[in-house]
Amino acid sequence: MELKEIAQELVNGCRAGAGKVRENLDKLYAEDAVSVEAADMGGQGRETHGIKAIHGKHDWWENAMEEHATEISGPFYFGDDQFSAVFKVDATDKQSGDRFQMEEIGVYHVKDGKIVREEFHYAVEAP
Repeated sequence: MELKEIAQELVNGCRAGAGKVRENLDKLYAEDAVSVEAADMGGQGRETHGIKAIHGKHDWWENAMEEHATEISGPFYFGDDQFSAVFKVDATDKQSGDRFQMEEIGVYHVKDGKIVREEFHYAVEAP
């Protein structure tokens, strides 16, 4: 697949919901893809390596958070091997009951027709 096809498929899948997001992980990502967060979420570390581990990261989010609304803008292109999307999420932490809104930028790197790296940029409190 070409960059723009991958980008549009990813964004459309995110808009469609969790089932399509999972399908797109297997369809659009390289087996050895890397996912990087701006902060350690849930004690998993900042980096997740491999498609199975990225599925696990999605499992954690779905089990820990209740999403009320998600808005996605993009895709936005950078050269012939990167794109990004902006995610606005309204969610509740199931354990604490705290509701929050967050905005993040997902930056995706593509090689040989697959996403090989994703990075999520968002505001984090200084240590």
